[in-house]
Parts: sequence; structure tokens; C-alpha cells
Amino acid sequence: MNNKTTYSKSILLAGKFPPGMSPATGIRAPLLPERKEGEKRASVHGAVFNVSTSIIGAGIMSIPATLKVLGVIPALVLIMIIAWLVDISVEFLLRYTLSGESTTYAGVMREAFGRVGSVTVQICVMITNLGCLIVYLIIIGDVLSGNVHDGSMHLGVLQEWFGIHWWNSRAFALLFVVIFVVLPLVLFRRVESLRFSSAISVLLAVVFVGICSVMAIYALIEGKTKSPRLLPHLDNKTSFFDLFTAAPVIVTAFTFHFNVHPISFELGKPSDMVSAVKISLLLCAGIYFTIGISGYLLFGESIVADILVNFDQSSDTTIGALLNDTVRLSYAFHLMLAFPLLNFSLRANIDELLFPKKPLLATDSIRFVSLTLALLVFAYLAAIAIPNIWYLFQFMGSTSAVCLAFIFPGAIVLRDVHSISTTRDKIVAAVMIILAVATSTIALSTNIYSLVRNK
Repeated sequence: MNNKTTYSKSILLAGKFPPGMSPATGIRAPLLPERKEGEKRASVHGAVFNVSTSIIGAGIMSIPATLKVLGVIPALVLIMIIAWLVDISVEFLLRYTLSGESTTYAGVMREAFGRVGSVTVQICVMITNLGCLIVYLIIIGDVLSGNVHDGSMHLGVLQEWFGIHWWNSRAFALLFVVIFVVLPLVLFRRVESLRFSSAISVLLAVVFVGICSVMAIYALIEGKTKSPRLLPHLDNKTSFFDLFTAAPVIVTAFTFHFNVHPISFELGKPSDMVSAVKISLLLCAGIYFTIGISGYLLFGESIVADILVNFDQSSDTTIGALLNDTVRLSYAFHLMLAFPLLNFSLRANIDELLFPKKPLLATDSIRFVSLTLALLVFAYLAAIAIPNIWYLFQFMGSTSAVCLAFIFPGAIVLRDVHSISTTRDKIVAAVMIILAVATSTIALSTNIYSLVRNK
């Protein structure tokens, strides 16, 4: 063992890390600026906000539709199982990061599977994150400027308030959001700098869920709620295999593994990240199930994949209309503030893939700004060009997201290049991979069949 590795392990045993060192290995992270001597480290609650914001994202609005497909009880069980498996997979990633010399997800895969492994992770992160960023902008555009859904025109909040004008069109409204809200946030060079925007983002998600819950309770008191199904209902329109299409949606909703290393780097010790992940998963699982049951009580079988479309309905009262607009706007602002976290890991992985021998990205202003602007412009143009997000969302959950969340961490454990996996670890990893591959294959096949049949 060389001196560098010995020094790294001694620091790990002490549970402390010197300035400029990764909490994972003691080796400088390749994608983050060097920490100044005496600089205060990130806090656990800041990490909780960043992890929670990375998790919630756009997944929250599709959860009620999974209750429609699965029924209340199976959906709750599936949310709990996936959250539990995500916690295990993150623990696998952190453990192998501690035992090796890499400070990124791609680096850990490189140690286990060579160059092919690291490139595969980077490609999956690019597909997942870039797809989600495009989805975020599409949803923001839908909220502000409306969209056409199943042949019906749904007005955006700006159009409802001010009428239809050129300045509240989809292209112009999104351009304003990108320049004046998103751009200043994506120019931050440290994840910890986003802790305040992440805290506001989580708060907005809680507001979104809280209003939906209040509306559901009020409707329940008034006797206007729909009767939710506790178990799935199979008929001529819904087959057993259709139930598997809900799993990728929930997997995507819990996938944040691309941000594990950037967030854990800025914490003082590995146990802090473990605690932050557990707290965040409990918080997000609670938020997901609450919005799921509230949305289902409010809209029943009429609920659609984008719950915001259900809130785009005229109300008989001023308060009702105000609540509908508040729900939609709180969610849109939540996505605006969640955007920078996904952009952070996307930008880092692209830079690591394209410029592996260049200086630190955060220290090269020209490369940093150029890559940031290029990604932002591409996401904006794609959000304008792509009218529908849902098959893209399910495709990501069945492919790149499930690879990042379960298949890659399980494969790392089975490969066990550092000889630290127990028999139990390998059994859990094997089961995780088998379930992920089987479920995703069935879901992907069912979605493709549905597309072909509909056409």
C-alpha cells in the first residue's frame, strides 16, 4: 500500500478529512474546486435539502397516477420497497467509494469494470439528467403557458390571468425563466451553495402537497371525494403486465445517485451522508404517498399522468381558483429550483467524459461557462420542440434510471474488486439486479406494445 493510500485510510478511520480532500477517499475530487484552509464544511441539514430536492424533482406529479394503476396498498408497498432498496444501493456506493481511490460514480465503476464501466455510467447520467431537465422545462412551460392534452387546450396561469399574448407564449415565458431564474443558479460552482435554493424547493414541494391534502380533506368532509381502489383492477383495458409500468415511474422518482458523490464530498464524514440519505428518503416517501392519496381522493379514476392537468380546471369559487393556481405555481417554482442540482452532476459527467485530463472544471471559467450555457440552450430548445414527456419519462425509468439506482451498484458489489462484500451483500445485490432487470424489461415491453397498439 503506497503512502497516499495509507494516509487516506488513516483519515477515514479518524472520521475526519483535511481541507481539499474528499470525504470519500482523501483524494481530491476531480470536479470540485479546492477547499480553502479552515473553510466551514457542509451541514447534514444542507445535505438533506440537496438530496431531497434531487429526489423529488418531477417524479412527485406522476405518483397519483401510479395509485390509479396499482391501487393504494400495492403503491404504498412499492414506494417503501423502492426507498429501502435505494438506501441499500447508496450504502453500497459509499462503501466502495471509501475503499477505493475514486470520488465520482464513474470513477467507482472504472475501478470495477474499467473504462467501459465509467463511460456507461456517464452516458446513463447524461440520458437521465438531460431528459429530466427537459421534462422540468416542459412542465414549467405547461404551467405558465398551457398545452394541448388529448385534443383539449389547457391554458397556462399567465394566459388565465392576462389573456393570450406574445409575451406569455411558451417560448418567451421559458426564455425569461431560463435567463433570470435558472441561469444564476446553475453558475454556482459548489453543491453546498445551492442549499438555500434547495431548502426553498423542498418547502414549495411541501406547500404543493399540503394544499392538495387540505383540498382532499375538505372534499372528504363535503362528501365529494372519489372512492380509491385499495387493490388493482384488471379488466379488458388493464392487463397484469400494465401494473409493471408503474415501477419505472417510482424508480425515476427516487433516483438521485448521480448526486451522491458531489453532495457527500462537502460533508465532514461519511456517516453524515448516510444519515442525510435516510432522512431524505423517509421525507420523500412520506411526501410521495401523501400526494398520491390526496390526488387520488380528489380526482379518482379521472386522474392523468400529469396531475397538474387535473388542477387546470375552472373553479366555481375564487378561493378554489386561487388554490388551483397556487398548486401549479408552487410546483413550477419547485422545478426551477431543482433544475441546478441535476444540471450540476450532468455538467460534471460530461466534462469528465470529454475532458478527462483538463484542469478542475470549477477552476476553468471558460470551459465551465461554455458547458453550462450549451446545456441550458439545448434543454431550452428541446423543451420548446418536444410536446409530450410521458413516454420519455417511462423510458428513462426503465433504462438509465434503473441502471444508476440498482443495476450498477449491485454489479459493483458482485464484482467486489476490494474484497469487502459479505455473502449477504452479494445476495442482496443479485436479487436487486434480477428484480430491476425483470421489472424494467416487462415495463419497457408493455410500453412499446401500447405505443404500437395505439398507433
